[in-house]
Amino acid sequence: MSVVFVSRVCRPGLLGAPASALVALLACLPPAAAAPAPMVVAADGVLCDLTRTLAAEQVRVLCLIPAGADPHQAVLRPRDRQALAEAKLVLVNGYGLTPALQRVKSSAPRVAVAELAVPESPGRDPHVWHNSSQVAAMVSVVEDRLIARLPRSAASGVRQRSQAARAVLDGLGTWTGAQIRTVPESTRVLVTEHRAFSSFARRYGIRELPLLDAYTTAGVLRPATLAAMTKAIRESGTRQLFAESSPVSKTLRRVSRSSGVPVNPTPLVADGLAPGRSTVQTATGNVCTFVDGQGGRCDRAAADQLAQRWAAIR
Repeated sequence: MSVVFVSRVCRPGLLGAPASALVALLACLPPAAAAPAPMVVAADGVLCDLTRTLAAEQVRVLCLIPAGADPHQAVLRPRDRQALAEAKLVLVNGYGLTPALQRVKSSAPRVAVAELAVPESPGRDPHVWHNSSQVAAMVSVVEDRLIARLPRSAASGVRQRSQAARAVLDGLGTWTGAQIRTVPESTRVLVTEHRAFSSFARRYGIRELPLLDAYTTAGVLRPATLAAMTKAIRESGTRQLFAESSPVSKTLRRVSRSSGVPVNPTPLVADGLAPGRSTVQTATGNVCTFVDGQGGRCDRAAADQLAQRWAAIR
């Protein structure tokens, strides 16, 4: 097989007229290299997924905190600090979710997405993404910030993907409400260790019982505290306790033994994304864990369809 190399032959003199000399010269220059895509740093898993979904190939997205990691306890590595120094935009959740980022300086604009999307989050709760309508508001914030830093030719694609994302999130909200309604009213209670699902509970009329936040100071479990927790759990009507980590903490196991209420074998994902899963997959997984555990029936086929629609946006 022969290979033919075709080269451009530049002969400015052939054009003759002086006015054409500059045009001829420019025609002989090599094509300019495409500008590298701007880099955006997204602090945590939810923001990373939202940013990558909206930007597609238009932006290099660097995620600081991997899925499954605790943003409250994150420690920045040297390469993370270098990325923050080189980024054109830094997206953080805000409301104190990632303390490590509050102490790092960056020349790039830093946007606290959750604080702009949900400016009056009760108690300055950072876990706003457990309510899909609030995730849709986060999408709008990310959309605006990306468009402001991308070429005009890329803006329409970002807008289209943002519109598609909000449509999926609207469907997620409707689906979630339908699943919650399959749970008997007497067991629509969410018993966890911490108050991480308040936005979810408020939207769907679920009673929330965050044991450590409601009954302890600095997480210390004294005998009187354990007795009060046990009484509250038994009176709540819950069928199960819900862990937020794996393995289950010693405290929750102790409370389970005292109350006689088992811990659901599948932990909820409280502080970001489940490893290898998207925002939508993490949300539907949490919903199904709660619904099935409290005596409802979760439609997993419809959940999978929502996840497929989300993945197709990119």
